[in-house]
Amino acid sequence: MEWIGNGCRGVFQWYHLNHPLSDSSHIWGGKVITKMTTIQPTYIDDRYPLSGMTGRIIAAAREVHGVLGPGFQEVVYQRALALELPDHDLNCDREVWIDIHYKDRKVGRKRVDFLITDHKDGVTVEIKAKYALEEVDFVQALSYLKASGYKVGLLLNFGGKQLEIRRLATWSAATTWL
Repeated sequence: MEWIGNGCRGVFQWYHLNHPLSDSSHIWGGKVITKMTTIQPTYIDDRYPLSGMTGRIIAAAREVHGVLGPGFQEVVYQRALALELPDHDLNCDREVWIDIHYKDRKVGRKRVDFLITDHKDGVTVEIKAKYALEEVDFVQALSYLKASGYKVGLLLNFGGKQLEIRRLATWSAATTWL
C-alpha cells in the first residue's frame, strides 16, 4: 500500500518544540504543548477498538466545532482539525492517498481526509460539513476504511448544530459502524 500525504507532522512538531513556555504551556513527551485540552471520559469507551486514540480525536473535533460552529466548507474544518490534533498528542497526515485494489490489482486511488497513527495502529477520519449525514456518507467512509487496511475509522460531520460522530470498524468478515 502506498501512502502519500501532506500536513501535520513536521510543521506542527516544529511549532511545539520551538514555542516559548507560557502559563498555559505543558511538557508532553519532551515537546512544549501550548494548548492541552483535557480529554473527557465520555469520549473513551473500552467496548470500542482504539478507544483511547478515537477519544482524543473526538475531543479535538469537539474543540474545533465549539470554536467555529456550523456553516463553513469542509476544507475549513479540515484545516482547523489539522491544527488541533497535535495539541492532543496525535500524529496525523491530511489528504492521504490510498490505493484501491481488486483481486490484488490496483484499480484506482482515493483520498482519505486524515490518517492518524501511533506506533502500530491507525484511524482514518472522514470529514463532512452538511446538515445531516446520509447513508452514502457511511458507505463512502466505510469503503475508504476497508481500502486503507486499518480497522477503525471516524466519520465526523461539522455541519449541524452539534458535532455528529460515527465510529466505524472493520475486521475480517464483519464490517460495521458503531
